Amino acid sequence: MIPTNDLNLARGTLEVRRGLLRHTLYLEEFTHRLASEWLAYRHHRWPASANPYLLVSLRTALDPDHPVVSRTLLRRTLPKNVTLVGLRQDRMLNEAFATGDPLKQMRFFGITAQTAMCHVGAACPGRTAKLPR
Repeated sequence: MIPTNDLNLARGTLEVRRGLLRHTLYLEEFTHRLASEWLAYRHHRWPASANPYLLVSLRTALDPDHPVVSRTLLRRTLPKNVTLVGLRQDRMLNEAFATGDPLKQMRFFGITAQTAMCHVGAACPGRTAKLPR
């Protein structure tokens, strides 16, 4: 899970750790606003919370020794037939439709150039049709 300190609203970044690797993701306006609102709500709702993680629940906010909010808990809050992976993929494809910019995809989602080009190719076939194969 992501520690609160890895979110930097002033710079508009979120550092995601995957094993020994670290990815810096640049937050677009919508995600930046949601993160800011979440932190304000979290501070208002649980001002004395010592839990270092960005996502907390009623239990985890008040007990830093309680396990972090798990994927299982997140999955349970989603409607049936909606997955976390599916949400992420939808978000990436939506961004590809909106901008058609593979560099923006790579910055926002920490994905490879090849993956970003696949998304842009699916969303905007005209942009990639003239590229050498």
